[in-house]
Amino acid sequence: MVPAADRVKKPGPSSVWLAEKTPRGGGATRGGAGGAGGADGGGKDGRGSHHAGPRDDDGAGSADGSGRGADRPAAGRGRRAADADRGADAGLDRDRITATTVALLDADGLAKFSMRRLAAELHVTAMSVYWYVANKDDLLELAVDHVAAELDLPDPEDDTDWRVQLRQLAHGYREMLVRHPWAAPLMGRFLNIGPCMRAFSDAALRLMRKTGVPKERQGGTMAAVFQFVYGFATSEAQYYQLAAEAGVTADEFYREAMGVIAGELAGSQLLRDSTEVMEARGGDTVAEMYGRDFDNALDVLIRGIEATSGDRAGDAGA
Repeated sequence: MVPAADRVKKPGPSSVWLAEKTPRGGGATRGGAGGAGGADGGGKDGRGSHHAGPRDDDGAGSADGSGRGADRPAAGRGRRAADADRGADAGLDRDRITATTVALLDADGLAKFSMRRLAAELHVTAMSVYWYVANKDDLLELAVDHVAAELDLPDPEDDTDWRVQLRQLAHGYREMLVRHPWAAPLMGRFLNIGPCMRAFSDAALRLMRKTGVPKERQGGTMAAVFQFVYGFATSEAQYYQLAAEAGVTADEFYREAMGVIAGELAGSQLLRDSTEVMEARGGDTVAEMYGRDFDNALDVLIRGIEATSGDRAGDAGA
């Protein structure tokens, strides 16, 4: 018989935004507003119950370690109430908890994040945090929605050319994912149905309608654009992380890597072809190179949208 701690629960669609929204403790509610999300529809499943949190920071009380665990025993209610009182004394609320989570994720990364580390940063007990958020997974989902609020979404009443608006939204999405490299993997883990994520998806859908692309192709067109942005930004963010872990700047890392590659491929056709492409692209820094590649790729996608929709009104926003 498989021990209970080693059993894996069958994944199922779940989200902090689907959890109960009744007040808990000092007026705190489950399911409050947060950040933004995935216009590409990325997002898989959550796991387990949303009505109580784990008994430690890494998912204890959850069969699969996901952090969505079984209900806490009734015997602990008195202590939870005391912890909630201490949290209230510390000025604790879910907005502050989420904002602090984002700051820790930005500083230390997803792998080093824990509920105990968060509680220490807030100067409260971990149980105080659990009064406002059920578990670690729910908190990470709130953090994703929180950073999505940074996106500058086009005004539905604005009649600016769709090309301009699409470029602006794509650039904003890329910049947000690079600023918060932990967000991309989490977007592939949750349903992404928080208010800011929904607003992002709604804005993307409105843009697809403005392009004139037939309805049956709008979903695929949206995926082509925003899944490209998601992948590009994820790769870019990982590059910057590699450089930081090596203790060098992005440009220093690039020069060192190119030196190694040039040595390995010396005299090869691949090296000659690659050098020609990079020289034609230009860019004095890694940031400029990424920027030019992104703009060129986005232009290709927009040209494809124009060809599909029959809207070839020019080079607006180029």
